[in-house]
Amino acid sequence: MTATAKKVTPAIDTKKIEEAVAAGKQTVEQAVATTKEQVEKASAAALKGYDEFATLNKDAMDAYVKAGNVFAKGMEDLGKSVFAFAQTQAEANVAAAKTLMTAKTLNDVVEIQSDLARSQFDALVAEGTKVSEISLKIANETVEPIQAQMNVFVEKAMKPIAA
Repeated sequence: MTATAKKVTPAIDTKKIEEAVAAGKQTVEQAVATTKEQVEKASAAALKGYDEFATLNKDAMDAYVKAGNVFAKGMEDLGKSVFAFAQTQAEANVAAAKTLMTAKTLNDVVEIQSDLARSQFDALVAEGTKVSEISLKIANETVEPIQAQMNVFVEKAMKPIAA
């Protein structure tokens, strides 16, 4: 008699395999969920950063436009002031010429001319001071919107560094 050996196949424990598959599936699902969450957070942060950048850019352009308008208005005021001074001086020169025509002696001419020179010099110094003050005011007011926007930009730029 020949002995035939029966092949014994080990019993496969399907329950353990199913548990391992379920655990693997759960791990993959958690990894996908975590990755999805991180991608959503990164996308939201990038979108927020873009929105902030776009807002800063718009605000900067608004500040430059405002500064340009302030400068243009200031230069208009300065031009009006200089024109008014020129007109006043022209009128003063006409009046001085009329006064010179009334002079009877050389001493009268010298006295009238001296008074005219003194008044013209005083007017010129006063107008120069006025023009300097207006120019300084224009410069300060023109820089204000740009400086304010730069302060906002620096403040926002420093926020991530401080955090």
